[in-house]
Amino acid sequence: MPKISSEPLKQATPCQRSTLHGPTMGTRWSASVDADPTVDLDALRQDLAAAVSQVDNQMSPWKPDSDLMRLNNAPVGDWVALPPEILEVLDCALEVQRLSNGAFNPCVGALVDAWGFGAVRDAPDAQAIREARQSLSMATQDSLELDRPAGLARKHAPVQIDLCGIAKGYAVDRMAQVLQQHGVRHALASLDGELRAVGGQANGLPWSVALERPETGRRAVHGVIALEDLAVATSGDYRHYLEVGDTRLAHTMDARRCAPVNNAVTSVTVLARTCMHADAWATALLVAGPGEGLAMAQRMGMDALFLLRRAQTLTEVGLGRFGKSADFSGPA
Repeated sequence: MPKISSEPLKQATPCQRSTLHGPTMGTRWSASVDADPTVDLDALRQDLAAAVSQVDNQMSPWKPDSDLMRLNNAPVGDWVALPPEILEVLDCALEVQRLSNGAFNPCVGALVDAWGFGAVRDAPDAQAIREARQSLSMATQDSLELDRPAGLARKHAPVQIDLCGIAKGYAVDRMAQVLQQHGVRHALASLDGELRAVGGQANGLPWSVALERPETGRRAVHGVIALEDLAVATSGDYRHYLEVGDTRLAHTMDARRCAPVNNAVTSVTVLARTCMHADAWATALLVAGPGEGLAMAQRMGMDALFLLRRAQTLTEVGLGRFGKSADFSGPA
C-alpha cells in the first residue's frame, strides 16, 4: 500500500504580470512578463536594455561609430572585422534578398538617405537620388561577402548597407533570449511593430496582439493575433512617410525601382519562428506587391496577412495561419 504523507502539499507560487520598458532606436522596447518571485526584475530590465542597446550600437545608420557605418565607410575590397551579431543579421539579410528576388535589399542605404529618410537629409534630393541609383545599379547579390568564421565582411561594390528592415526584429529576438536566460517562460517582447512571444501567458492562454488598422493620423485596431512561441512583424506604408507637396512617400525603399514603395499593399504582417525573419519578410512582401508578393508567400508556405487598397476600401488576404479563425480575428 502506498505511503500517504501527512505533510501539506506545496502550492506553486503564482506568476505576477510586470511590464518592463525603455527607449531605443528612436522608439521604445517593452516586455510583458509573467514571472514568479524568484526572477530579479531589476537585473532582467538591465539585461534587456543592454541587449537592445548592443543591437543599436552595432547596426544603427544614425550612429557614425556603429559597426554598420564602419563597414559602409570602408573602401571597396577591404575586409572589416565585425561582431558575430551583425554578421548573423547580414547573413539573414542576404538570404532573404536572394529568396525574394531582390524585393528585400540591404544595399539601399544611399537610396534611403537620398530620399530623405536617413541621417543625411530630411527631404528628397534629386542629385543624390541619381547618384544612389547609379551606385545601386552596380550592386549584385555578391556585392557583400561574409566570412562568418573569421568575423569579417567586405564590399565588392560601393554600396551602403541599411539594416532598418531587419535589425529591430533581431533586437526582439535578443530580448527573447535574455528572458529565457533569466528563467522566464511566459513573456511578450516588443519593439515598435515587431513582437515575439516566449511561451503563452501564465494562465495558459496565448498572448493577444493587436494588428493596427492602416490609417494615417489615428490608431485603430484591425484585428487580434493569438501568439504563442512565435514572432510577428508588420511593414506598412502608412506610419513612417514624408509629404512632398501633395505626394506622400513611404519610408520603405523598392531597390528595383530605386524609389519608395508604391503599390496596392498598405501593410503586410508575417508570422515566423524568429522576429528577424518575420521583420525581413514583411518588408520583402510589402515591396514585392500584391501579385508577386502573394505568389511568393504562397509558394514558400508563409503565414502572411496582406491588407490591400482596392477601390478606396481595404481588402484582406490571409495565407497559412491567417486563414484560420483560431489564430486571427479581424477585422475589428
